[in-house]
Amino acid sequence: MRFIIFLILLLLNAIHAAKSHLDLAWAQGSIKNRSSRDVSCREGMEYEHDNICCLNCPAGTYVKKACLTPSEKGVCEPCEFDRYTEHDNGLRKCLLCTKCRIDQETTEKCTSTQNTQCKCKQGSFCLPDQACEVCKKCSRCREDEETVKSCTDISNTVCRKRSSSGSSNSVTFIVVVAFIAMLAFIVGIVYWTKSNPIRKAGTARSPREMVRICMGDSEEVKEERQNAHNSKMDDSSQLQPFLEQNYAERESIRRLVPLNGEESLKKSFDFFEEMDVNYHNRFFRVIGLSDNSIKSAESLFPEDRVYELLKIWMEKEGLKADFNSLIEALINLDQRLSAENIIAKAIINGYFKYEDE
Repeated sequence: MRFIIFLILLLLNAIHAAKSHLDLAWAQGSIKNRSSRDVSCREGMEYEHDNICCLNCPAGTYVKKACLTPSEKGVCEPCEFDRYTEHDNGLRKCLLCTKCRIDQETTEKCTSTQNTQCKCKQGSFCLPDQACEVCKKCSRCREDEETVKSCTDISNTVCRKRSSSGSSNSVTFIVVVAFIAMLAFIVGIVYWTKSNPIRKAGTARSPREMVRICMGDSEEVKEERQNAHNSKMDDSSQLQPFLEQNYAERESIRRLVPLNGEESLKKSFDFFEEMDVNYHNRFFRVIGLSDNSIKSAESLFPEDRVYELLKIWMEKEGLKADFNSLIEALINLDQRLSAENIIAKAIINGYFKYEDE
């Protein structure tokens, strides 16, 4: 009986000891959890690891192994190729460098301390205060508008309505100039008649020559002479080899007809951005534009320049403006690939079709 009582007492002591041990473990765990919650590392200078604060690794590196003692730096490793960190950090690996999209161009390559810098390609833009998921094409000002600010990679073209007063002033200026020119012409004829009362046969001058005698070579005369010279060079010495070489090719070209009249022709102008920029001036001379007209658009972007000069050509040709003439001019300049690409785009977009279809 005594033995049984002894066993019971021993069992009660064991239970009490186990309970005390569990209470102690719970208390230690609570203290540990509380200290973990109380850890507060300095932002931008430290990072938390196993309830202690380690000093950040410098830009261009990452944390390969954390510190074991508070307020010390662990093992920092340099970023691998094509990865970076721009600031002091507690990252376990470096960030992957950005790849510029197909509609962007690289302005600065990625380094260990700086990400890749990209911008929209020429002729497109993205506003800086918006997410740039795709670059937007720059707008063109309408015929009744003028450009206030050209398009950049971060801003669209800014246009404004042309002022009517400016047009009125231009008309007034032209009328005044015409009146002065006519007055000078009359004075010239009177002077020439008085100074040459007897004219020998074969020595008579035309009224145009008489104006030159009175007024000298004006800017208009010089421009006309230069354009005539350029036209002569393009039509004879420079273009003749192309015309002879491609005569057989022109005979086999299938003519295209517009599906929406003049509107089809005008919409097709965007496709002529396909042209090699080195052939622009020769192309515009071939289709009959003067050097002054070509130079007037030199300040524009290449695609805007092509569009504006084709509009000038269309106004000059009037009802004779023909898409086929533009295609033949490209082929005469040995730019058949560009011509074929432009034709394909014009047909796919529903602006033209072959005449024999």
